[in-house]
Formats: sequence, C-alpha cells, structure tokens
Amino acid sequence: MATVLLVLHLFVTLALIGVVLLQRSEGGGLGIGSSQGMGNFMSGRGTANLLTRTTAILGTAFFVLSLTLAILNRGTALPTSILDAPAPVTAPAAPALPAAPAVPTN
Repeated sequence: MATVLLVLHLFVTLALIGVVLLQRSEGGGLGIGSSQGMGNFMSGRGTANLLTRTTAILGTAFFVLSLTLAILNRGTALPTSILDAPAPVTAPAAPALPAAPAVPTN
C-alpha cells in the first residue's frame, strides 16, 4: 500500500513541477509591477485559469499524499541512537615489514 502511494506521490510531484513551470510569470509578486496592477489579481478570469486550477488540485493531492504516507509509516522504524550502538571492532593493521637494506653495487 505504501509503495503504491509513494509511486503516486512521485507522479503527482513531477506533474506539479511541470504545471508550475508551464505557468506564465507575472513579473513581481502578486502582480505588482504589471500593467494591470491589483485590479486583475482576484478576478474570475485570473482564478479560473486551467493551470491555476490544476496547480491547486495537484498541490492538494501532494499535501494529502504526504500526510497519508507520514501516518502510514509512523512507528515502523525502531528508535535508535548512534550513542547506543557499540563501536565497530576492526582488526589492527599488521605492521609493515622493514625493507631489506640496499646492497651497494660498485
């Protein structure tokens, strides 16, 4: 169940990224600095846009799927601490053998 929701969550995330990137930039936050000003900010035409509605639907789906996955996976992991774990035991490194003295050749 969690795997299916996770895959669905991935698809919703990718779709949400794509829809947000497709939207036209208004230039400035909340339409400030555009030629229409604030008069067009909450108009029916601005909010009824297909991309705006799609973004809202995908955003809601993303939020719901995130909460659902968090609730499903709560309590599944054992509480652990790195302080409680014993230190890994490793064998000491063998000392390197001394090199044989070089014999001078004359």
